[in-house]
Amino acid sequence: MTSDDNELEEVTVQSSDGVQLVGNLVVSSSAEQTKSSAVLLLHGFPSRDVIADRIGGDMVELCHRVAGELGWHALTVRFRGCGSSTGEFSLAGWVDDASAAMRFLQSETNATNLWVAGFGTGGSVGLVAAADNPSISGVAMAASPADFDDWAERPDRLMAHAREVGAVKSSSFPADRNRWESELREVRAVQAAERFTDRPLLVLHGSEDDAVPHFDARMLADAHGAADLRFVQGGGHQLRHDPRAIAVLIGWLGRQSTQGSGTEGPN
Repeated sequence: MTSDDNELEEVTVQSSDGVQLVGNLVVSSSAEQTKSSAVLLLHGFPSRDVIADRIGGDMVELCHRVAGELGWHALTVRFRGCGSSTGEFSLAGWVDDASAAMRFLQSETNATNLWVAGFGTGGSVGLVAAADNPSISGVAMAASPADFDDWAERPDRLMAHAREVGAVKSSSFPADRNRWESELREVRAVQAAERFTDRPLLVLHGSEDDAVPHFDARMLADAHGAADLRFVQGGGHQLRHDPRAIAVLIGWLGRQSTQGSGTEGPN
């Protein structure tokens, strides 16, 4: 199987508050007609090195790799405030975006098994959205925080950073600053992990991650109770660009599908 055999589509996903998410869907030509799998791939939060306009641009390559090696359909979207997607960054908004992308992937592929894999903040909000969606078979998260309490303690600093990297562009946003700040404490991946105990979870973390402490990975794994916790020795925060981490991710997804883990899709 090669990426040349698969079809790449640019898609638009409707999220909450009228936000339109721009993304890409790779439809695998080798997916089984009666029982197929699909994965939603979610990027992390923009940085000074990879600003909002560029964040997630390399996820299409990963979509092709998943489709080529596993024979799965794969979707990636840019969260609100990123890439060509509309809207401004809010944490609850990103959870809504992940939920909207899950619904879109199900409707477009009619896959039997739906999976989510996210990096950094994308992994955390992906788990939060998946925990309340019984059609999701399992989640993989890489270098993801257990909570956003650090952001909540310094919301002005977060907002300044979001404006600097382009995730917030409007000077009048947010209309309700208190609501925007309260979301930083309400969105908690560690609590979502407790609600996800009936489905498989991969927690992947770099041993040299200087952005998200190792403790977060252990908290997530402990909260789930049966998570597959993996540390990439010498790995930093940007596990998306660590070939060892990607090999672990793809290998884990492949094993889950062959073992028949997870749900069998919506009833």
